[in-house]
Amino acid sequence: MRAAYAESINPENPLAGLVVGDRPEPEPRPGWSKIAVSHASLNHHDLWTLRGVGISADRLPMILGCDATGIDTATGAEVVIHSVISSDDWHGDETNDPGRSLLSEKHQGALAEYVVVPTRNLAPKPAELSFAEAACLSTAWLTAYRMLFVKGQLRPGQTVLVQGASGGVATAAIAMARAAGLRVWATARSEPKQAAAVQLGAHEAFPSGARLPERVDAVIETVGAATWSHSLKALKPGGKVIISGATSGSNPPADLSRVFFLQLQVIGSTMGTREELDDLIAFMRESGIRPLVDRVIPLADIADGLAAMSSGELIGKIVIDVAAN
Repeated sequence: MRAAYAESINPENPLAGLVVGDRPEPEPRPGWSKIAVSHASLNHHDLWTLRGVGISADRLPMILGCDATGIDTATGAEVVIHSVISSDDWHGDETNDPGRSLLSEKHQGALAEYVVVPTRNLAPKPAELSFAEAACLSTAWLTAYRMLFVKGQLRPGQTVLVQGASGGVATAAIAMARAAGLRVWATARSEPKQAAAVQLGAHEAFPSGARLPERVDAVIETVGAATWSHSLKALKPGGKVIISGATSGSNPPADLSRVFFLQLQVIGSTMGTREELDDLIAFMRESGIRPLVDRVIPLADIADGLAAMSSGELIGKIVIDVAAN
């Protein structure tokens, strides 16, 4: 079968280890299902894998791809794949399982014609969403949902700042926060991206690092080192920054005096649970919001998509049409 996979690790030039070619077609073991992949979205996790972050060379070749949507070959059902794979004996929040993994870490990923996953990780694809839209749900959109409503516990009327407004998690957070009745501000590096954030639902958008009209209740942070100081300065006393990623680097200045003096809350958030995926789908169904898809490209062009994501030349999600030539 055709797949996009990491053949080697290169921290400086991750795309050097990327191959699109043939890999063995997987077969499910008991309790697992085989999915004919329709679409899969790109995530920064794919670049981390190519750089060797969270994976060792002895696991290569590794098919990339955390999440996807497609057809269950056993039942014919249209499904969305939840990409957090917990231990067989784990109960409760999968994200707290010390042995958890994502697709493309221990198990071959979803950027292929077929992928096998635990049957418990399958959710029905919402009929209202296209396959390309549904491919965005279980990583970026689920991450944003958990940040806003599970970890952040944000309520209508509060003000939230979304940093780096053009990425997949950030665009999802803007759309969902606006639909939930929050006042939404966003930052972006360029005027076109600021305008796109407003079109997506932000009440106002500002240049990265800009002084805001007033302080906010919470910050949605996925950028890391480049925006961390601004995120802390943007918060009201007692405010919270919810962080799920660090695409610009993971070693920002700590600014601990500000944290303790203003009693700020720094809250880590990772992915989401299978139950939260159901909650997200229900929220999208009731609100009518949809993932913002920047572009849909064939598997053969995945290097171009990864390069665009790495440079930030996108607004929303880049989706791979696995069946396209």
